Amino acid sequence: MSLQKLHPEHVDDTRRLAYSTFAPVLISSLAKRLARSQGTKELSDVEKSLIRLIENADVDEPQAEAMREFAIELVVSTMTEARNHPDSKSDVEAVGERRAEGRSENPDTLEEQLQSGLEDSFPASDPPAVVSTSISGGSKDLVGTDEVLRRKKEAAQRKQEKADAS
Repeated sequence: MSLQKLHPEHVDDTRRLAYSTFAPVLISSLAKRLARSQGTKELSDVEKSLIRLIENADVDEPQAEAMREFAIELVVSTMTEARNHPDSKSDVEAVGERRAEGRSENPDTLEEQLQSGLEDSFPASDPPAVVSTSISGGSKDLVGTDEVLRRKKEAAQRKQEKADAS
């Protein structure tokens, strides 16, 4: 039934039904999209903002407190669902919080520290082990690239000489 065919007495009830039916779907879709593009920290900020909005809303209904509780329940469950969705973007770790105290931000100083650390670690206390593998039954002649090319050239010359002789 279209809006034009709706009896005037049913307009407000139908509007409330539409809002209560589609609002959760819309909020869920928006929350998942936000989590996918901005990450869960942004989602938490939006959640807090929506809860404040609900708590401060001026609702002139006898069941206003119960309505607020249901609305907050909807926001929390929707945001939790979006946060746990596999497409949610993970928040970038705050590197500053895990940076060692006294560590320089200057790239030249960091490079010097790296070089110093590398120099101090060499020579290594445990030299690399020499590993030899052998295959029983003799060894094959190992042939380098130059040798392979030389052999191909010789084979081509022999083939050409046979063709010329015929």
